[in-house]
Amino acid sequence: MSGTTAAAAGLRRRAAGAGANRWVVLVVLCVSLLLVAVDATVLHVAVPAVTEDLRPGAIELLWVVDTYPLVCASLLILFGTLGDKVGRRRILLLGYALFGVASALAAFAGSAEVLIVARALLGVGGAMIMPATLSILRQVFPDRRERALAIGVWSAVAAVGAAVGPLLGGFLLEHFWWGSVFLVNIPLMLVSLPVGRLLLPESKGTGDGPWDVVGALMAAAGLFGAVFGVKRLGGAETGPLTVLPLAAGAVLLVTFVRRQRRRAHPLVDLRMFGRPAFSTSVGCIVLAMLALVGLELIAAQYLQLVLGLSPLETGLRLLPLTFAAMAAGLAGARLLRRFGPRRMVCGGFVLTAVAVLTLTAMGQADNTGLLLCGFLLLGFGLETTLFAAYESMLSEAPPEQAGGAAAIGETSYQLGAGIGIALLGSVMNAAYAPGLSSVAGVPASASAAAGHSLGEAYEVAGRLGGPAGAALRATARDCFVHGLHVTLLVSAGLLLLGAVMALRLPRTMSCETPPVELPAPREVAASRVSV
Repeated sequence: MSGTTAAAAGLRRRAAGAGANRWVVLVVLCVSLLLVAVDATVLHVAVPAVTEDLRPGAIELLWVVDTYPLVCASLLILFGTLGDKVGRRRILLLGYALFGVASALAAFAGSAEVLIVARALLGVGGAMIMPATLSILRQVFPDRRERALAIGVWSAVAAVGAAVGPLLGGFLLEHFWWGSVFLVNIPLMLVSLPVGRLLLPESKGTGDGPWDVVGALMAAAGLFGAVFGVKRLGGAETGPLTVLPLAAGAVLLVTFVRRQRRRAHPLVDLRMFGRPAFSTSVGCIVLAMLALVGLELIAAQYLQLVLGLSPLETGLRLLPLTFAAMAAGLAGARLLRRFGPRRMVCGGFVLTAVAVLTLTAMGQADNTGLLLCGFLLLGFGLETTLFAAYESMLSEAPPEQAGGAAAIGETSYQLGAGIGIALLGSVMNAAYAPGLSSVAGVPASASAAAGHSLGEAYEVAGRLGGPAGAALRATARDCFVHGLHVTLLVSAGLLLLGAVMALRLPRTMSCETPPVELPAPREVAASRVSV
């Protein structure tokens, strides 16, 4: 009897230790996320230095920038489901190691080709890390109330990473060479590997049936084609190199879905999409990212090309959006308990739509107060939406499918970002270009070139000079502001559509207490022997 009591006491001590360490686990996972989020944006400010040093062609430069997000988005489902099969911590630690090696390769790349390969390897590492962090978080925090708080911290760190990337890159470029923006990852990975191995728990799915290798490769190839096509659409490219990958990706993804439905042990249990909360959450993530990325891109152009701010000043103007997103993430758990998923996601979409409509008052003159108010509302509203959608999606997914569910969420995030650039960029171009078709004193060829973008219009105006150049510059600026207003109105409509979609989410946050797992007789016997 005393042995049984001692065994039970030992089990209680281990359970208490695991409870105390789960917040330490959250810190380790947030550091992982911070690295990936920073690396996604840190290169943007280094592109001019890379161009000057490596002399890449136009196509090579495009791949230098796009390879990382393209590869990462394509492999999320593959590595998310592989983690469910072989162990999520194992995949995360392998991702750490690959990320460190790829960072060193990128930092000392002597040619554009080597840098592209390194960026592709960084994408593979990022695809290992991203779904693993969320799926481990799902396992470490079985209580939904605590998990909501953990996801809030996780999402706040993601917001910090996205904002810190360009600022950190700018600081490093002022003092070191462009490779330093990659080299900064290595010491953090050298610390994360042993700490993660020591502190992170291992977890797997049910393990029933073989892992569907063919399905995983099919999903990766399909997503690669789809994301690649969407990115080219965002650049107003509509040729065969855009249409063929997009069509091939769509066919592969449809075939993947049909394959998963036929298999006894599918790679991704598509029955999750039959749950209204899960499918609605995924749709809300896509819509929220669609609005965020498209608006950030257009806002950056407005601040630099219309208001004439420097890149650093532009980054500082956008910081309130990041601070508001951090605040929403940290307050998300309390808001979710009080209002529930339905009202929180609906409210986030509506608040974001109000922010977008507020920003339609932007003109050619700088209005600091208006921009501050609009960006604060935009950041808080979007992060509120994303937080509640991610939390609902993870809570609806079975624990054994946590890796697959996290991968679906991250893939939705990436697809929403790509579609946002393509869709809102197309709306912007459609509203901007017609006004430049007939500018007095400007040749038709110059007007056509100016219709591609505001930056190109400024270049054409500079070459023309005189009254014609001044007229083209002023007209282009007017057309851009008009296009911005049209794009904001379309975005507001999409956000309100998201608010309507969110009505399918549960009204309240269900917080059932997870069942207490009693040790099996064999475990008790082993504990008694050890005592």
